[in-house]
Amino acid sequence: MLQVTDQDLTSFNTLGLRSHARAFVRCESADQAPALSDLADHYQNVFVLGGGSNVVLAPELDCLVIKVETSGVRLLSETDDAWIVEAQAGERWHDFVEYCITQGWNGLENLALIPGTVGAAPVQNIGAYGVELDQRFHGLTAWDMRDRRLVDMSVQDCGFSYRNSVFKQAEPGRWLILQVRFRLPKAWRPVLDYPDLQRHAVLQAAGDRVTARQIFDAVCEIRQSKLPDPAVLGNAGSFFKNPVVSAAVYERLRKEHPDLVAYRQPDGSFKLAAGWMIDRAGWKGRHMGAAGVHERQALVLINGGGANANDIAALADMIRADILARFGVQLEQEPVTVA
Repeated sequence: MLQVTDQDLTSFNTLGLRSHARAFVRCESADQAPALSDLADHYQNVFVLGGGSNVVLAPELDCLVIKVETSGVRLLSETDDAWIVEAQAGERWHDFVEYCITQGWNGLENLALIPGTVGAAPVQNIGAYGVELDQRFHGLTAWDMRDRRLVDMSVQDCGFSYRNSVFKQAEPGRWLILQVRFRLPKAWRPVLDYPDLQRHAVLQAAGDRVTARQIFDAVCEIRQSKLPDPAVLGNAGSFFKNPVVSAAVYERLRKEHPDLVAYRQPDGSFKLAAGWMIDRAGWKGRHMGAAGVHERQALVLINGGGANANDIAALADMIRADILARFGVQLEQEPVTVA
């Protein structure tokens, strides 16, 4: 039996924003999906909440908030060249990655310490240190809240792109992701393209004998040195996407800023480091009331205490306007705003 309550959501989002839901329900089993659709008929809007790590919650939410709290991981099948591993949507992402490595199912180590849940990971198509989720993705099962049916979706069905998917583009509350499956290769090869990993002393010393566990530990160490712990200082990780620009725009910017940080893409475009631009514009460590920019990582907006969504939005708008004026580049917000 589903129980709907009102709920303070301040501790349910990693930014620690003051927020309150008038209708809140927990999803603890995939079997509850049909009942959730019936319940959703009584509300104008629905929002599915995972770990709260990639959202900006308004002070008052009138929608039905579904908090996904399912758990479980299993080896679904095994082929000659891969393990197919399935996790319930409510599993904590970092714990899932570590569990896979403990079992010898390597391939997700570069994605260590990313906050949030397994079910939220495909929505954002998370990625870090040279690995994107869609490169390890095998499929998922979702409940279509509108059409009341289970749907198995392949990588093609999910429409993955940079920090994007069909789930992010669909109307809010349309999809309730229940299980996610990953294809983890037996012929594992380390991904060490990023400079931070190439410079890491342990990984350098390991050379060709580097292990997935060593990469996992190194990624954790690097992320902890750069990003604040949400339990200590409210944040949603990277607040802006790294913008992708044409070669012509990149050349213009490089002439104006010889130390511009950018990464060439397979199609000839360039991904710019948004954090570098924000830092160059002088925003690192600046505050506007309770909202601010982290002192060590300009890509991270923080809640210094007592901030709400309006405070974060005002700061983000000022940063976007400044970067557009200085560089002619439009920054796009990464976390989803829930009003």
